[in-house]
Amino acid sequence: MFNENLKLVGHLDLVLTDTAGDIIDRREVDNLVVTAGKNFVASRMGGASADVMSHMAIGTGTTAAAAGDTTLATESARTTLTSTTATDNDIVYVDTFAAGTGTGAITEAGVLNASSGGTLLCRTVFSVINKGANDSLTITWTVTAS
Repeated sequence: MFNENLKLVGHLDLVLTDTAGDIIDRREVDNLVVTAGKNFVASRMGGASADVMSHMAIGTGTTAAAAGDTTLATESARTTLTSTTATDNDIVYVDTFAAGTGTGAITEAGVLNASSGGTLLCRTVFSVINKGANDSLTITWTVTAS
């Protein structure tokens, strides 16, 4: 019997910069592809017309990521993705939260397919990144199918 398992795993690179473009903080963290995200992928493979992933959100929630998550715990900002690139088994989502957007003690992030509501593909929680009013936070989020 032939048995092949499809796994979706994610990894983030978070870079906080000041107004001069100098790096203040840089983190690499793994994420959880949630059940709703896996269902989304399966439905798209089946030809469903669900909207593609188009937004990234950040927040201040500290509740651990769980498979049943459908939102961030405490969303503070959501913006349209800067870019989306698919190569081989990877899809890379990039977004920048500019100065004045999502300011505060950021501890979570997610990828979604709408400007509000929508389907959550993946979510992660990390130790606090203090994003000042003049700082920018760029997140490069890679989801790999293996």
